[in-house]
Amino acid sequence: MLEVDQVNACYGEFHVLKDVSVRVSEGELVVIFGPNGHGKSTLLKTICGLLPSVSGRITFDGQPITGLSAEKIVEMGLVYIAEDRHLFPGMTVLQNLKLGAYTPHARAKEAENLEYVFQLFPKLKDRLNKNASTLSGGEARMLAIGRGLMSQAKFLAIDEPSLGLSPIVRRDVFRTIKEINTGGISILLVEQNVARIAEMADRTYLMEDGRIVFEGGKDEALKDEHVREVFLGI
Repeated sequence: MLEVDQVNACYGEFHVLKDVSVRVSEGELVVIFGPNGHGKSTLLKTICGLLPSVSGRITFDGQPITGLSAEKIVEMGLVYIAEDRHLFPGMTVLQNLKLGAYTPHARAKEAENLEYVFQLFPKLKDRLNKNASTLSGGEARMLAIGRGLMSQAKFLAIDEPSLGLSPIVRRDVFRTIKEINTGGISILLVEQNVARIAEMADRTYLMEDGRIVFEGGKDEALKDEHVREVFLGI
């Protein structure tokens, strides 16, 4: 469904992504982990049209998307959920959610998608008319994911969903992400809390210094000494 082939990307003169290749098949939940500042978030932004690639090819749903605008990529069903959530604090939960349904296709499914979001996140329904600024960290993360689903997404690229959350809230967020995936939405997830999310993932990638240095399933990750010692804490 998503193919990233030998992609390179830069911030100014700083070469961040170095011949990165990643794939996510339809229905998969794939996790990218690694040290902070080594290119994981840059990869998601490059895939989703927020940062141009210098070279390489990105294909989504059989169509090349390299160089397309972020808006066009969202229309195709590939949605980026940022680490910092990008909510509008002075707007209500409902208004924030409806902003996700800005394409004609998504607007036609707005009521149906709202109901789906409320099934996943009942707390959002309870806070429907509250400003986003009043939400807890976990609720704000729910709202960001919910807004992504409102866009009629078929693929979510989620950046650090557990960042700053308590262990209990983190567990709930991970469980819901897996439920979304089980419902048919493919997911590429950047995450530091690897030990927990790796159990749910179909495959994992390890990125270091802008390169993919490991790819495999949970069993393979557990057998890899570097992955075990440094990133899984085993």
